[in-house]
Amino acid sequence: MEENVRAGRCVVAVDGPSGSGKSTVSRRLAVSIGARYLDTGAMYRAITWAVLRSGVDLTDAASVAKVAGEVNLRIGTHPQGYAVTIDGVGVDADIRGTEVTGAVSAVAAVPAVRELLVTRQREMIANAGRMVVEGRDIGSVVAPDADLKVFLTASEAARAARRSAEDAADVAATAADLARRDRLDSTRKVNPLAQAPDAVVLDTTDLGIDEVVARLRELLTERGVA
Repeated sequence: MEENVRAGRCVVAVDGPSGSGKSTVSRRLAVSIGARYLDTGAMYRAITWAVLRSGVDLTDAASVAKVAGEVNLRIGTHPQGYAVTIDGVGVDADIRGTEVTGAVSAVAAVPAVRELLVTRQREMIANAGRMVVEGRDIGSVVAPDADLKVFLTASEAARAARRSAEDAADVAATAADLARRDRLDSTRKVNPLAQAPDAVVLDTTDLGIDEVVARLRELLTERGVA
């Protein structure tokens, strides 16, 4: 990836709820501007996988934090193919499963887990120089000085349809799960899902991926960092 990363700092913070298009848009934008890509949600999912595997009680914040602090989490930053490992074990597929999806909001709400991963994310951003970072608290917490902050959104129906197509799941069940996660992520006490005050809000309901990426490129060009 190194040889494809352009010179010059450029940090793009992409936030928004599940199904808004964050991952696909962020990866394509990173390729387009010659930047690295960081999926912070995958980091929380990986820790959740480790917590579930350990067998500790998800409601025991101290035990959850202990697991998070002891495992060796590694995540790649290549937008066209990154790997996630826990203690050398590849978990890319496992962290997208229903078990992890059902538990990740609870694990991500543990203050010590957030502190640990936010510190790690900030270090990765500082070392990258050019990076597109996606998550739920990037513009508001992780990278408040990002060159461009974007909050992607979409109608509940569009988000459910997209996510159910990805997971080959029932649309109604997917909609209910997205609503549950949105509620948990937006009401947690530490670093909730939130739109940064200076973020550009982009509704992707009726936009194609290429249209969204083109709009973000325009915004970066206006800021002189594309």
